[in-house]
Amino acid sequence: MNFPNITLVAALALVTVPAFAQTAAPVAPAPAPAAPASPWTVTGNAGLFSDYTFRGISQTNAKPAFQGGIDIAHSSGFYAGNWNSNVDSLMFNGANIEMDFYGGYKTTAGDFGIDVGAIYYYYPGTGAGGSFEVNNGEIYLGGSWGPFTAKYSYAVTDFFSAPGPDSSGSSYLDLGFSYDLGSGFGVVAHVGYQTLKGGAVSWNSQIDGSTPDSITDYKLGGTYTIEGFVIGAAFVGTNRDYSFGTAALKGKNISDNTFVVSVSKSF
Repeated sequence: MNFPNITLVAALALVTVPAFAQTAAPVAPAPAPAAPASPWTVTGNAGLFSDYTFRGISQTNAKPAFQGGIDIAHSSGFYAGNWNSNVDSLMFNGANIEMDFYGGYKTTAGDFGIDVGAIYYYYPGTGAGGSFEVNNGEIYLGGSWGPFTAKYSYAVTDFFSAPGPDSSGSSYLDLGFSYDLGSGFGVVAHVGYQTLKGGAVSWNSQIDGSTPDSITDYKLGGTYTIEGFVIGAAFVGTNRDYSFGTAALKGKNISDNTFVVSVSKSF
């Protein structure tokens, strides 16, 4: 009987086995397609300030303030948000917190931008004992071009609940400038012009008793960003001598020139 050549069978086995093993190996699945990016963006911010000045006037009796908020934006340009700060409770008739709620639409075209919206200033706890409640609602229109900004706000309610004749229609023009100097440094500047209507004029009388119907405020400062924290320092002032709330007990001017330092972070 003739037997197959043993050497030939062994050689065929060596060739055949690796080929079988290669064809039997599992095939890696194709990578899954990347999930589409969400059209929504949520950001927050928090900061500690040596004073809370609003349009040049201290809202905390020239004392420190902790502030923070959250913003929700859609890729279409629509947005909404909330911002909060402690305030002088005597100045706001029992409220020690300010809560701002706002929403609007913004878009850009090259170096130009536009922003239109509304904001409501809410002071929970104000009006204790049935007395007057402090609040304010405004609509606004803003624009930007490179480092320059402009924003016009118009009160559609009585201006911070100023008593007396109708104070709606009070308005504020805000002109700003901010520039990145590089290496984490930046410079900011601002000038604002507040017009007062109706009862808001007498409600904002000066320490000497005069009642001008407008206020000009200004700011000049710088920032330094490190590890996501923004350290700021600014000179802030107005052309008024104004006293209200706790400050009025001692005739303290809360619209005088002051220096505000801060540290804040967005996340």
